[in-house]
Amino acid sequence: MSNNHIDKENISSIIEILRSLRDPDIGCPWDLEQTFETIAPYTLEEAYEVVDAISRQDLDGLKDELGDLLFQVIYHAQIAQEIGAFSLSDVVTGICEKMIRRHPHVFGKDEVANVVSQNKKWEEIKRKERGSDEESVLDGIALALPALVRAKKLGKRAALVGFDWDNQAGARDKVNEELIELDAAIVEKDTNSITAEMGDVFLSLVSMCRHLDIDPEVCLSNANIKFEERFRTLEKNVIESEEKWEDISESRLEVLWQDAKRDTK
Repeated sequence: MSNNHIDKENISSIIEILRSLRDPDIGCPWDLEQTFETIAPYTLEEAYEVVDAISRQDLDGLKDELGDLLFQVIYHAQIAQEIGAFSLSDVVTGICEKMIRRHPHVFGKDEVANVVSQNKKWEEIKRKERGSDEESVLDGIALALPALVRAKKLGKRAALVGFDWDNQAGARDKVNEELIELDAAIVEKDTNSITAEMGDVFLSLVSMCRHLDIDPEVCLSNANIKFEERFRTLEKNVIESEEKWEDISESRLEVLWQDAKRDTK
């Protein structure tokens, strides 16, 4: 393990590597063509790969993926510096100032009683940062966020002004209400209504997750992993039994699925 302080020479090295890649005379043709827009998908991909390494508890992989994500940050800063917008130094200065400003209980004289009051203070500071131009408490929530993440943020912001249920029971009742409305839309066979009501079901489930203090993205991600493990086991059992998929009945599939569930617990 390296020293626990950041080696400034290492940071300088990665900056110089990127500058060389973007150098008009000696740079890489591919890198020279890149813009904020073309690099953005890679930034998102690297962020997801960081999360994937964490979920797999792969610390060596996490180290590599964090390096890739750091490279993306420096890449965007380099493009910005080339057009005279801002530099990496500006990025670092900005985040340092923001963290100090948003933690007055650490770097100032404010006091907070618990995490709940600290989170409330955090949101108050963020609202002040957005300034007087704010038209809604929902301002500033990025449209590009994954839908589940954005839904959670929208609900959390709305709750700040009291638009919320008192407890998870109210959120659970809303799920039931939305399911009834979805059933009605299905009976009517109206695709637009079905789509809208299904969206409302998802939104109500996210609200329930928020009240239960669990992350909907984590819930769905874990369910995906569980489904994949079970289905791969089912596939293996089908292959070993030499059965053909087209000959397997629905009832037989259910038996195989229950076996897979038992084998992957």
